[in-house]
Amino acid sequence: MVQFTRSELCTRILEGQHLIIYNRNVLRIPPSWLDAHPGGSLALLHFVGRDATSEIDAYHNDQILPMVNRYSIGTLSEPGPWNPLLPPIAAGWARKDGKWSSEAATWNADSNQVFLVANNSPVLQTPAPTIETLTPLPSNLSLEVQEQHSAAYKTLHKRVIDAGLYNTPYLTGYGPEFVRYISLGLISAYAFQHNWLLTSALALGLMWHQLMFFVHDLGHLGVTGNWNIDRIISIIVADFIGGLSIGWWSDNHNVHHLVTNHPSHDPDIEHLPFFAISPKFFSNLYSSYYKRVMPFDSASQFFIRLQHYLFYVVMAFARFNLYRLSYASMYSKIFEKRRARGGRWAVGLEFIGVAFFWWWFGGIVLRGCGSWQMALAYVFVSHAATSPLHVQIVLSHFGMSTDDLGPVESFPDRQLRTTMDVKCPEKWGFIHGGLHLQVAHHLFPRLPRHNLNKASLMVKEFAKEENLTYAEFGFVSANREVIGVLREVAGLVSTLGQQVKLVAEVASTEAKEAVNKKIAQQEAAFTRSRSGISPSNI
Repeated sequence: MVQFTRSELCTRILEGQHLIIYNRNVLRIPPSWLDAHPGGSLALLHFVGRDATSEIDAYHNDQILPMVNRYSIGTLSEPGPWNPLLPPIAAGWARKDGKWSSEAATWNADSNQVFLVANNSPVLQTPAPTIETLTPLPSNLSLEVQEQHSAAYKTLHKRVIDAGLYNTPYLTGYGPEFVRYISLGLISAYAFQHNWLLTSALALGLMWHQLMFFVHDLGHLGVTGNWNIDRIISIIVADFIGGLSIGWWSDNHNVHHLVTNHPSHDPDIEHLPFFAISPKFFSNLYSSYYKRVMPFDSASQFFIRLQHYLFYVVMAFARFNLYRLSYASMYSKIFEKRRARGGRWAVGLEFIGVAFFWWWFGGIVLRGCGSWQMALAYVFVSHAATSPLHVQIVLSHFGMSTDDLGPVESFPDRQLRTTMDVKCPEKWGFIHGGLHLQVAHHLFPRLPRHNLNKASLMVKEFAKEENLTYAEFGFVSANREVIGVLREVAGLVSTLGQQVKLVAEVASTEAKEAVNKKIAQQEAAFTRSRSGISPSNI
């Protein structure tokens, strides 16, 4: 078996190879599989030059894992934990048609963190990444301690497997769920037939709200564990009944789980112009997911100043944004290469599903409301009824850290640092769809949600043993925490507005660096103020 030194891996990555470490094996991901990977290419690109053992084990079942070593081309030559490289994508580099392309420039908020901003001076850019590009900034984390946490997580994962928590409780778990789905659907239909239109709209919205938790489970292969079966069911529920794309959601959500709360990479916290949960967003960051700059322009400044007041208002209309994102993603997939799972049939079925949704919802339900005013009211009530889902989604992350601790940080450390649980009696857990147990879910994303309660008890023991913080808030205090973050960031807009405007207008590199330094200082003060807040039992 060929053994590779760190220098040899650097050379190969700079030549354009996608190398990932798994159980000390060096995996070379061919471009063909990068395009065909069911989890999307970004899920692989974010781990080039890094040890992805924990992530690969967490996201793939026993049928898939044996296939991983097919891509092994050797092992690591140096003993001990792998000292990770910075993936090219994290430095703004992408590989296109066999050549390197610089999509963004790096901004070091301090001596340890790397974020992406626009390439304002292309002539100053190097034609390709270098050894320095792949070298992470100094880390305050101990590589040995992170390796210890990864080993402890591996043991924890085995405990979860041995406890049978990957076995889906179809009857006791999903039995009551389906009773709720069907009941809400029947109530909506009955009310519609009797012209109780707003009651019908409310029941329909609540059914969508509950069904999306089921779609979430299916997207993570947390129901049958079979990609084809879970995807067909999820298309029926998400596209045909809900009008949303499961394909878009899966791509988006996979990246969110892997780079949780990173302002330049996690699409689930990239919500300008309406929300910014960190002053880092004042720097016109570049999104590696959306492939564009997120401008902190006048519209952003206006909304961010008011974001703590508008939070629940925006959440009431959030489903409309999901339509936009879904349909844009579906359109782009027409031009993508076929993936290993689903091929073209999944995309085609989604188009049929969305067309069917607008036929029954628009052509039958809304036209049957009698007037455009009542149809508009029906749309608003049904869509606003799903807002608790959107609030639930952001509760577990908006109040947590958005720092970049570099590639040294282990998988369990990153998930515990960026995710919180929302305390809830088990009997009311269906209201949250299992998403209130986000810490266990982020550590074991394929785990059936009805087993998350048992897993969370194990995770709490693990966190205590490894001296890691397990953040857990009551529902009220979690909302207060999120509103508190939004309020603090909103308060910084006035003091930094002029400096940010200067970034967009002044061509001087020195001036931009001075402004970014000012923003970094404000971010550091913001982080310090947040670090003193402890989880509450309220």
